[in-house]
Amino acid sequence: MKQIGEDIVATGFIGGEIGSYVKKQLTRNDIKNSFVEIGSETRNCIAILHDGKQTEILEQGPIIQEHEALNFIEHLEIVLNNVDVVVISGSLPKGLASNYYVEIVELCKKYGVAVVLDCSGEALKNVLESQQKPTVIKPNTEELSQLIGKEVTDDIQELKSVLSDQLFQGIDWIVVSLGAKGAFAKHNDKFYRVRIPKIKVVNPVGSGDSTVAGIAAGLVHALPEAELLKNANVLGMLNAQEEQTGYVNLENAESLYSQIEVEEV
Repeated sequence: MKQIGEDIVATGFIGGEIGSYVKKQLTRNDIKNSFVEIGSETRNCIAILHDGKQTEILEQGPIIQEHEALNFIEHLEIVLNNVDVVVISGSLPKGLASNYYVEIVELCKKYGVAVVLDCSGEALKNVLESQQKPTVIKPNTEELSQLIGKEVTDDIQELKSVLSDQLFQGIDWIVVSLGAKGAFAKHNDKFYRVRIPKIKVVNPVGSGDSTVAGIAAGLVHALPEAELLKNANVLGMLNAQEEQTGYVNLENAESLYSQIEVEEV
């Protein structure tokens, strides 16, 4: 988001030598950060590119203590006074209750802040079954299948039916990633099919996060539906074309943008 000119602050749990490294890198890239320190080490996530293939090594991560979980909620309440959109990304760390994201979404809604929730499994289902809904969710078909208990394909009529389920009521945007086939989206009572051009994928790690960044920026600027969807998918593709995770070469953005098709269905 910083690369596309947005004013952001990174927050969450952080600790140890890796945590210090993360903060230094953020500061070096002029990204404001305001973390809650924990007693354990922040985990390492390693992506190895070799012979055109990719291997990911993901460490288990720290166990968050009860007082650290409470500290973050108090800290977030301060942060929420100065933001328009909150992006919640990733699985819950060990030690946190499965409804921890429910608590965060409720707090964001209390402050009138939009929420983009990018997670899966029980943590996502708990939020969807709660009273306060996120503004945006971004599942793929596999994650949708887990949520509703049956296999979901990329068939348009099937997706329209699934996203109309009571479980998803009250969510402004549902953006379903279809990988190389693009995306399918629901905004309020409208449905959109997003088709993307074929690209050479170098490293897909972080492409989902990059797409989320585009969605969040679109919310901040209240972009029209088609423009928001195009911008979000452009960032995801730009990230996939780079070896470096979380980096986009904006020189290629205009070309990709012009090749994306968004159709209301």
